[in-house]
Amino acid sequence: MHGESKNGLRKNLNIWETIGISVALMAPSMAANINPQGTAGLIGRAVPIAFAMAFVGVLLLAYGFVRLSQNFNHAGSVYGFVGATMGPRQGVVAGWGLLGTYTFYTCVSVMATGIFGAKFLDAAGIWRNQPSWAAFLIALIALIGGYILAVVPAKNGTRILLTVEGVTVALILITAFAVLAKLISGTAPGGQKIDWSVFSVPEGTGASTVFLGAVFGFLSFAGFEASATLGEEASNPRRDIPRALLGTAIFGGIYFVFVTTIEAMGFGTNEAGVKAFQTSGSLMGDLGSSYIGSWIGTLITLGASISAFGCGIACIVGASRLLFAMGRDSGNASLAKVSAKNATPVQATKSVIIAALVIMVVWKLIFRSQQPFDIFVGSGTIGTLILLVAYGMATVGAIKFIFFTGAPKAKSWEIIIPILGLIVVAYTLYRNVIPFPTSGVARAYPITAIVWLVIGIVGVLARPALASKIGSQLTKDENLSPNR
Repeated sequence: MHGESKNGLRKNLNIWETIGISVALMAPSMAANINPQGTAGLIGRAVPIAFAMAFVGVLLLAYGFVRLSQNFNHAGSVYGFVGATMGPRQGVVAGWGLLGTYTFYTCVSVMATGIFGAKFLDAAGIWRNQPSWAAFLIALIALIGGYILAVVPAKNGTRILLTVEGVTVALILITAFAVLAKLISGTAPGGQKIDWSVFSVPEGTGASTVFLGAVFGFLSFAGFEASATLGEEASNPRRDIPRALLGTAIFGGIYFVFVTTIEAMGFGTNEAGVKAFQTSGSLMGDLGSSYIGSWIGTLITLGASISAFGCGIACIVGASRLLFAMGRDSGNASLAKVSAKNATPVQATKSVIIAALVIMVVWKLIFRSQQPFDIFVGSGTIGTLILLVAYGMATVGAIKFIFFTGAPKAKSWEIIIPILGLIVVAYTLYRNVIPFPTSGVARAYPITAIVWLVIGIVGVLARPALASKIGSQLTKDENLSPNR
């Protein structure tokens, strides 16, 4: 019989429901349709290389998360992990960073819902000749719907998310294999064939540019760690969450490298093919329409919209659990309040929704963004830059805890794994900040990410008593008592 944790969250999620939140936030069907275009704009046909690089980086980073989740289970994810291994101040900064990532990714997800949703309604003949605000309206509806579904019991929500994502991913894979068959047989509509040049960088493109493109790869993987926020709701967290983390990362890597390879070959590796790839509003949707029939392209676009909506719910759930945990430990009774009916943090969820809405409105007003894709790219890049910092802090905490706190908890040679992960994160961040963008909206990306992190740092430095209180709460928390 399942009960509730001492903090009011209901402990009743099995491993598949735990995996559901990670897969839903990673949103492989949405990501495969809309993220690779950003990479193609930087490195052309070599999109699979950037995604393979991101896969390696995520596997290296997953090591630390897996080891930490074997010893700790906490609704605050990296906030709890870093707080327990490096100290409360660092924990608050890491938690604040991941909270920012999930909030910006909420914007990413609902805007993607709007983009795909508007495209589906047009393709299906339901809403043609759409006004410029059509996608924004659908995004707003998605944000409101996301709030409603995020405050129902997580058990029901994660089941819905996993089912929807599974069906859509299956449809994409069926289409990918159909495209592959036509490429092999030489019956592709544009004469495309198997072309291994997708695994070579175009002449004149340096390795540093590939790391720039890898940001969209990391954006696609982002969320593999989301199951860690269910540490106080999983039935057997120290067994199931590590499995969910590693399983999601491995599945995502194989899936993304395979699908982006098919996409790059399917569109073609010549100049016209790469341009069509970059401007596609739904990569697998367009390939499905071209290689199989318009009906499957329309279905994939609908599925991607639902996937994006599911991702939005997962982002809201992850952010609300983080905010709940931080509010609880800081003594904020409002943020720490849990619904008596659903055992979910309603006020924390409301705060996340309001923050996401403010971000989108401010972005549109300041940058006069007429295209929803502008907000999608901006929020995605900012969220990923912040996320990489949070990943880095969690990895440093893992190294300290596993190899230098008490008796070693792994073989000494394994330390090379998280160290390599740190190198990948550090260089990716470096290449996205140096040289610093000097013009256009792109310069707002690193500035916003830096400002968000600085707010967290200044906050903990300005209020040492609060940091001390949080540290005391973390020390008392039974979920942060490591296995012996």
